[in-house]
Amino acid sequence: MRLDGKVALITGAAGGIGKAVAEAYAESGADCILCELPEKMSDLDPVCEAVSGCGRKVMPLPLQVRDMASINNLVDAAIGGMGRIDILVNSAGVNRAIDAFDVTEEDWDFILDINLKGLFFLSQRAGREMKESGGGKIINMASIMGMVGYYQRAPYCSSKAGIVNLTKVLAIEWAPHKINVNAIGPTFLVTPLTQAYFDDPEKREEMARRQPIQRPGQPEDVTGAAVFLASDAADLITGHTMMVDGGWTAW
Repeated sequence: MRLDGKVALITGAAGGIGKAVAEAYAESGADCILCELPEKMSDLDPVCEAVSGCGRKVMPLPLQVRDMASINNLVDAAIGGMGRIDILVNSAGVNRAIDAFDVTEEDWDFILDINLKGLFFLSQRAGREMKESGGGKIINMASIMGMVGYYQRAPYCSSKAGIVNLTKVLAIEWAPHKINVNAIGPTFLVTPLTQAYFDDPEKREEMARRQPIQRPGQPEDVTGAAVFLASDAADLITGHTMMVDGGWTAW
């Protein structure tokens, strides 16, 4: 499961899953295009150092995934700098805990635009480049909440369920172009953005009750699936959502 000679574009690469995947890809031989919000570009510095420390090329680029011009500028710069995109990892995403009665139109649009709309249009743009170059791998970050419901997450669950089914549609349409499209569905992972969840005794008890493997997930738990799905070993796998969830969705 090596990625030698491949070029991977990873969104949300400054922390959490995106950072862990970028570092794992570099260790597996891939050059990396690391994308983050313009105001967070300095947060990419340690990730860039980790990638270059593996002897791989690295290219940090800004991305506002809600903005079509930003998506097009990103892909143009990526192709101009690296020559091609072999792997796209759609890791950028947002979440808000809101009772369904209290969700506003702004809440809904903000979450869906980033998690689903932006993911689609970046996949479309990168997919066109993959089609011209002979194929590629697209990996979308879904969630356990794309498979099961969860309270206070109406927009988020909707966006992640959309990713699961969008992954299937793109897999069907783009298979003739040798583009594999898969998703990964992580459980709750310990990141700076989720630390408050794990600091809550009620939430920790809930995880212990609902997740057969009773330990918090780490971003590094996702990297095995991400490397596998990007590698030649997964050439016959497409349209699939691989759950990395400690068994949460098993019941």
